[in-house]
Amino acid sequence: MTALLEVTGLQAAYGDSQVLFGVDLKVEAGQVATLLGRNGMGKSTLLRCLVGWLAPRGGSIRFAGHDIAGWSADRIARLGLAVVPEGRQIFPNLSVREQLLAFAANRCEAREPWTLDRIHALFPRLQERGANMGNELSGGEQQMLAIARALMTNPRLLILDEATEGLAPLVREEIWRCLHRLRDTGQTILVVDKYVRQLCELADRHTILERGRVAWAGETEELAADHGLWQRYLGV
Repeated sequence: MTALLEVTGLQAAYGDSQVLFGVDLKVEAGQVATLLGRNGMGKSTLLRCLVGWLAPRGGSIRFAGHDIAGWSADRIARLGLAVVPEGRQIFPNLSVREQLLAFAANRCEAREPWTLDRIHALFPRLQERGANMGNELSGGEQQMLAIARALMTNPRLLILDEATEGLAPLVREEIWRCLHRLRDTGQTILVVDKYVRQLCELADRHTILERGRVAWAGETEELAADHGLWQRYLGV
């Protein structure tokens, strides 16, 4: 497998406060990977560097064959990286259909691009709510829209930041089912979430951050078998 994303020795800071200290992370093409750790350990800062919201202080970020460290967010997005942000950031005054069409693109020339029909098959609720404004949706519907909106860009890599946070259990299960279906299509995904059991069922590889450093990285079989890691680094 080819590394679609490879982060090496990444350092990042806010002013004089350094947050990341030489972080390494690799996501292979077609793989589902996770980024784990307690709050305040550097996960959000790492994501901000990946998507171009924060310029790193050192190290490299190679994505789709390019060193994108310090690139602008729109340039990185055009290369095929899409993020489902924490908090969803749905446009309140646009309809569901308008928001999906506004993000429609196939810059990476996917052979089977995401279309409205494919999105509606994945999330039938979005077809039912197509004429509703963003502020008329439930939290679960907004999360479905945020994922669908990112998919409409036909990304090489889809990043999900706390995609199940604050959702009712039944809605959360629907999101997990969606992610399994995306994995089965070969979509490369990087997930940040706290539900380790569900992530072990979904993902191939995991990286745990602790105080801005990689505390552990390995395959699902290792993480699933070592509950000591969960307790030591994840508070589970």
